This record gives sequence, C-alpha cells and structure tokens, in this order.
Amino acid sequence: MLIGTGGAPEAYVALLACAPALALAIDRVLGEPAARWHPVVWMGRYLSWAGARLAPLAGAPRVLSDERTFWGAALAWCGAASAVFALSWLLQAWVLEQPAWLATLALALFLKPLLAWAMLHDEVLAVERALGESLGAGRAQLARLVSRDVSQLSGHELRESAIESLAENLNDSLVAPLFWFALLGLPGAALFRFANTADAMWGYSGVHRLDGVARDWSWAGKWAARADDVLAWLPARITAVLIALLGGLRGLPRLPAEAARTPSPNGGWPMAAMALALGVQLRKPGVYALNPGARVPTPADTLRACAIGSRCAMAATVLTCGVLLLMLAG
Repeated sequence: MLIGTGGAPEAYVALLACAPALALAIDRVLGEPAARWHPVVWMGRYLSWAGARLAPLAGAPRVLSDERTFWGAALAWCGAASAVFALSWLLQAWVLEQPAWLATLALALFLKPLLAWAMLHDEVLAVERALGESLGAGRAQLARLVSRDVSQLSGHELRESAIESLAENLNDSLVAPLFWFALLGLPGAALFRFANTADAMWGYSGVHRLDGVARDWSWAGKWAARADDVLAWLPARITAVLIALLGGLRGLPRLPAEAARTPSPNGGWPMAAMALALGVQLRKPGVYALNPGARVPTPADTLRACAIGSRCAMAATVLTCGVLLLMLAG
C-alpha cells in the first residue's frame, strides 16, 4: 500500500487511488518517455554492465566456480534491487507530502514508466501490418518484440509468436506492476520491473547473447530467473483469469493443463488463456504447443487478441484503483 497515507482525509485518499488510471491514460496518450529519462532503461544499463562482469564468455575457461558465479550474480541482483526499492520509497515519501492533486499527478507520472501496455499493443498490431506487406517485413517487425530467432518462421508462426508475446507481456508490463503497486506502492512496482528486466537479460539456462556477446548464464542467471518466477506467480494467474473472463473462454477447467505445456511456471498461464479464448493454437516450434489441434490464427485473431488485452488492461487498472481505495480508506 501507499505508506505514509495513514490518517489522510478521505478526499486525498480517493484522489490518490486514481493514480493507476491516470498512469494508464498517460501511457496511451504520451507513450514511453525518452530513454535518458526511462528508469527501466537505467535498470537495463546496470544489468548489462554487471552481467558482462558476472557471466563467463561462452566456451572460455572458467575463472570462478559455478557456486561463486551464482552468489556473485545473486548479490549484484539484491544490491541493485535494494537500491531500486529504497530510491522509489524515498520518491514516494516526497510525493505524498504534496497537495492531493500534485501527489496524484506525480505518482501517476512516476508509475507510468513501469507500465508499457500501449507500446506492447501497438507493436503487436505493427507485426500484423508488416505481415500484410511481406513475410520479411513481418519477421523484421517481430524481431523488435521477441528474443527468439524469427528468420525461419512462417507467416502464421509469426502471428502466433506475436499473440503469445501480447498475452505474456500483458502480465509483465501491466498486471504484475499494478499488483505490486497495490501491495507496496511505487517501490513494489519498481522492484517487480527490475526483477522482470533482470530475468529478460540474465534469466537463461544456457548460452545467450548480451550486447552481442555470447555468455553462459547457466549459473549467473539462476537467481534472476527464480526471483522473477516468485514475483510474477500470482499476477500471471490473475492475468489468465482476466483473459478467460473477458475473452469469453468457456473451457476454464482446461487452463491449468494447457499452461503446464510450457516450461515457464508463469508465462504459460496468460498464453494458454489467450489460445483457448481465441480458439487457436499457439506454438513455439520444438518447445510447446498450446491448444494443439486448433486452427492457426488469422489476422482477425491478432485484432481480437489486442481487443481482449485492452479490456484486461482496463479491468486490471480499475481493480487496482478499487483495491487501493479500500486499503487506503481502511
């Protein structure tokens, strides 16, 4: 919750509870801030710098044991996460000393960079538009959105990957930050975004490129991957339920079994919910197939997935505002 609001007037509390809705509106109207002002970009720069010093080069002789590599990365993660949490707490404390209108506006402006729904929605639609031009254009556009190799994907595989990314990142880029904002305020949302960014950059079980250099993350990435799994566990399931309810999914009992088809303990939930809601299969070749045997997605399914995602974004934001109002008023 927003620490520092105890005993505040009801009008002040009610206005503060609207901050997530204002942040979502800012996200849609203004989009992402410039990189030099973006806190997630700052997190990424630290993770890139630290990762280059922690993860050994692929195939190179090991300087540190696996155990020391693991604990070194864990300490680097914990130190940075503590700094992110502390700085966000101090920023929030300052914000809550301001008049109600200014506190609400400032809180929304500081929360906005930790949410990225509008960009995700538009990037997925851009993949569909690019596919309408050519297969090569679709591959180039999808490469901006996902980390997997897209060079051999067919048209419907590109569409499947875009829809998967929309569903999974609906949680990572919106629902989970809002969930932690409701529980811990701005520090909670910032902590989650740090953990999620660290997982995206470090959380691999083998060789992966960081800044164009192949490194072995088998031990350096373990802590980041598990931390993100823990923080995203409940929000991922909330996201899946929202997709199911707002996407008209009737086969809800099938959801756990479909989600278990993926190796991720969390990502499979929103992706499986979207596959079932759309009535299509979503696959990562050689890794998993969600709702196998269903038809392949069409351009109309991409549009419908974006519409379902938008409804979920609105619902999650309204729920967060409601929870905040109840918690702050109590």
